[in-house]
Amino acid sequence: MEKVANKVIFVTTLVAGTYIGLKAFTFTVDGGQRGFLFDRSTGLQPKIYGEGIHLKLPFVQSPIIQEIRLQAKSVALMALTKDQQTVDIAVRMLHAPIEEHLVEIQKTIGLNYEEKILPSIASEVLNRVVAQYDTNQLVSMNEKVSQEVKEGLTVKAKEFKIIIQDVSIIHLGFSREYAQAIEQKFVAKQQAQRQMFIVEKDDVEKTAKVIISEGEAIAAQIINEAAKKYGGVQIEIRRLEATKIFAEMMANLLNLVNQKKQK
Repeated sequence: MEKVANKVIFVTTLVAGTYIGLKAFTFTVDGGQRGFLFDRSTGLQPKIYGEGIHLKLPFVQSPIIQEIRLQAKSVALMALTKDQQTVDIAVRMLHAPIEEHLVEIQKTIGLNYEEKILPSIASEVLNRVVAQYDTNQLVSMNEKVSQEVKEGLTVKAKEFKIIIQDVSIIHLGFSREYAQAIEQKFVAKQQAQRQMFIVEKDDVEKTAKVIISEGEAIAAQIINEAAKKYGGVQIEIRRLEATKIFAEMMANLLNLVNQKKQK
């Protein structure tokens, strides 16, 4: 029994020692990552390691793992437009480091380059682009603004060995004062249109009354003349003629109403 226990202890120790040895002498780079070594005596090593298990010197060399897959980063800030209005704007960037420059990025920027570089260049580019447009243009020329922001960020990021794959404006908001001014302008426009409609309606109603009055007078005159000249026999015929004239006048009235609406 004692021999079995000793064998179990020996195997366990051997497995644990092997595992610790492997961990001490190797490091693993997963898919979508790249690795490089920092040597305590010579500094950052130039070799870049791809996916797999690699050797290192324990206690002397430390692995540094860097993501190279596209990642999303959002930046939000406030910028001043050409007409001196403050807007809230936010962009979303898909970015990745340029693989062959990973060591240089590590030396000059360090890890988490997206937190150190992207907010800074986004602020510079967004403030410059927004300042070229007034508030209305930011809305009406949204595609052009987005394209200029993307081009500016792409060029600026390359200076730091970073690729910007895609950029989109995910938020554009205006100050409370500007929003209230727009709302008041909209309400005033609606009130003006309503007042114009009321005035036009009154004009049409007045014109209609005049035309109806004239039509009734002409109809009465035709019927009276027929009664005097021909008696009761021709009154019905003249009544039909008067109705026809009245109908033509009403048609003219409808045309007038339609012309008012088109204006």
